[in-house]
Amino acid sequence: MDLCPAREAPDQASAGERELLEENARLRRIVSALMERVESAGVAGGAPYAAFEHAVLLAEQVRERTEALQQTLAELHAAKAEAEAANLSKTRFLAAVSHDLLQPLNAARLFASALEDHALPEASSRLVGHIGRSLKDVEALLGTLVDISRLDAGVLEPDVSPFRAASLLDVLAEEYRQMAAARGLVLHYVPSSVTVESDLALLARVVRNFLTNAIRYTESGHVLLGCRRRPEGLQILVGDTGPGIPEALREEIFLEFRRAEAHRDRQDRGLGLGLAIVDRISGMLGHPLQLDSRPGRGSAFSVLVPYASQPSSSPSPAAEASSPGEADMLVGARVWVIDNDPGICDGMLALLEGWGCRARVATSLAALEAQAAGESADVLLVDYHLDERGPDGLAVAACLRERQPSLPVVVITANHDAAIKSRTRELGFGCLLKPLKPLRLRMQLLALLDGGSG
Repeated sequence: MDLCPAREAPDQASAGERELLEENARLRRIVSALMERVESAGVAGGAPYAAFEHAVLLAEQVRERTEALQQTLAELHAAKAEAEAANLSKTRFLAAVSHDLLQPLNAARLFASALEDHALPEASSRLVGHIGRSLKDVEALLGTLVDISRLDAGVLEPDVSPFRAASLLDVLAEEYRQMAAARGLVLHYVPSSVTVESDLALLARVVRNFLTNAIRYTESGHVLLGCRRRPEGLQILVGDTGPGIPEALREEIFLEFRRAEAHRDRQDRGLGLGLAIVDRISGMLGHPLQLDSRPGRGSAFSVLVPYASQPSSSPSPAAEASSPGEADMLVGARVWVIDNDPGICDGMLALLEGWGCRARVATSLAALEAQAAGESADVLLVDYHLDERGPDGLAVAACLRERQPSLPVVVITANHDAAIKSRTRELGFGCLLKPLKPLRLRMQLLALLDGGSG
C-alpha cells in the first residue's frame, strides 16, 4: 500500500515536464512564425528589424559625435574669448604706447616747425626739411597702426557733430599745397561753405589718405580738392592726373597691404593700409565711397557726407588764413600753454615766439599762475592729460574761465576718444590732436584772435 504513491510520482512529474516542453515548443513556433512574418513584411532594400538595429547604432554614433561637437564648440568659444581679450589688450597697449610716443614726436615736430620759420643757410634749411618729412612719416605710420588696431578691436567710436566743410578742407588744402609743390605738382582747391555732419577727425583721415595717394602716385600735372553738392549730401572729391587704376584692381586696392607697386614712390614708407582704413572708416560713418578712374588719365576718389541738420557754431580755423594781415594778428598775442611735458613746453614756446606771440608756458596751472600773476591771456592752449594726481585739462581750463570768462580755449590731446572730443565741444572749447600740426594750430589761433577774446 505504501509503495503505490512512490511509483506514481515519477509518472506525474514526467507528464508535467512533457506539458511544459510541449508548451515551450509551441511558443517557440509562434515566435518563429511571428519573426518570419515581421521579416517577410519588410520593405525593399532591407528588413525592418535590421533597419531598426542599424538606426539604433546610428543614433548612438550621432549622440557621440554631437557630444564631441559640443565640446569642440565650447573650446572654440573659449579660444574666441581669449583672442578677443588679447586683441583688446593689444589695442590698449598700442593706445598707451602711442600716447607715450606721440609726446616726444609732438615736441620734435614743434621744434622742426620753429626752425623752418628761422632764416637758415640753404644747406641747413634742406636738413630741417628732411627732418620734418621724416617726422611726418613716423607720425603717419604710427597713426595707421593705432587706427587699424582700434578698428579691429571695435573700440573706435565716432564723434559725429555739425561743422563747416571749410574748417577741414581749408587746412588740408594749405598743408597739401606745399607737399604737392615739393613734387612739382599744382593743387587746385575749390572751397565750400556747406555745413556737414560727421566725425571731423575720422573724415580728415579719409580725405588725407585720398590726398596722400594722389600726390604719391602722380608724377606730373595737378591734384584737385573740391566738393559737389548732391541731393543726399556733400561729395568731397580728390582727383589727380596720375596713371589711373585698371578695372581689375579697383576693389583690390581697398584690401589691407595692397599697393600699386608699378607706380610706387621708392622713398615711400607706407604699409598699404591707407585705403583699407578709408574703407572701414567710411563704412562705420555710413559715408559711401566712389572711385572713378581712367588708366593713363587719372583717378578721382570721393566720399559722400550728409548735410548737417543744424548749422555749426564753430568758426572756420582757416577763416583768415590768406588775409594780408594774418602775421600782424599773431604778433603780440598773449598765448598761454599748459602741458606736463617740458619738451613740448619748450617746443611750443619756440614755435609761438617765432610767430611773434607773447607766450607763457608751464607744466601746471600753479606754475603758470606764478609766472602770469595779474595778467590775462588772449588764448589758452592746454593739454588734456596733465598730472595723474591732479585735474585734467578740461578742469584747468574751466578754472581759468571762471577768472576770465571770455578766454578762448583749445584743448590739445593725444587721446582720440569720442567722449573727450564731445565733452570739449560741449564746454565750447576747441580741440586739436597730437602730434600737433603747426599749420592747423596757426589757423586755429588766427580764427580765435579774429573773433576777439569774447
